[in-house]
Amino acid sequence: MADETGHMPRGPGRILKAAKWSWQGLCAAWLHESSFRLEVCLFLVLAPVALWLGQGPVEQILLIGSMLLVMAMELVNSAIEAVIERYGPEYHVLAGRAKDMGSAAVFVLMLNVLLCWGLLLLPRLF
Repeated sequence: MADETGHMPRGPGRILKAAKWSWQGLCAAWLHESSFRLEVCLFLVLAPVALWLGQGPVEQILLIGSMLLVMAMELVNSAIEAVIERYGPEYHVLAGRAKDMGSAAVFVLMLNVLLCWGLLLLPRLF
């Protein structure tokens, strides 16, 4: 979506504002979303393991990047849930479907983490 400056390059001030809003979003997720906190803690433990076990930069990126994707999707899922809750606590089939689909997207990316870690690391054990 274009802003008041259209599609022109943004200056450093605008980039700093965007970084501030992103940081606020991360802080809100940390404060209000236990799943996000758990995923961040797992990332902090597993990222050094990925750097240690990954044989080269491509494997390291796959191991770490798969975890980053889960956290990013968790942020999107939390945003979807927040918007739905904004409109009230009453049940609506479409609201339920949207929440379930957001949760399913996080689940699919968690399966991706298992797949990446398993395919890269399990052959080394056998």
